[in-house]
Amino acid sequence: MADALYMDAVIRPNRSLSRAGMAMVLGVAIAFNLMVAAFLLVVGAPPVLPFLGLDVLALWLALRASNRALSRSERVRVTAEAITVSREDEKGAKVVWTSPTAFTRVDLDQPGEHESRVRLFMSRRRVTLARALSPDERTAFARALEAAIRAARAERYA
Repeated sequence: MADALYMDAVIRPNRSLSRAGMAMVLGVAIAFNLMVAAFLLVVGAPPVLPFLGLDVLALWLALRASNRALSRSERVRVTAEAITVSREDEKGAKVVWTSPTAFTRVDLDQPGEHESRVRLFMSRRRVTLARALSPDERTAFARALEAAIRAARAERYA
């Protein structure tokens, strides 16, 4: 019999620009740089033209790195037996934390007005969760995680 899941949350960064949007941004940048290049050729300043190409290359590299970061995700699973946190990047899943539910606690650290950290603690081991969420979402996630752990403990000791 499979363990009952009290929480199975997948956290991903917000995708603000689709692939089509990325192509559109690059297309606008290329079109603008071509207009500037034509003007510079008319004025007689051809040594500047390679820098316009470097500008488009830098924009493409930045958008590509941003798009690659969006493929990351974090999964938090709470059962009566264990809490498992796995992080997945573009290469595959990697389990970074497993601990017994009975001995794990949640800590919500809010050092500043716009800062917060959700951590799982067991003895001296700890892991930070939900970095992709906003501070308000982290607070709500920490409360939901605490509730899931309480429910899992209640099943284990019932």
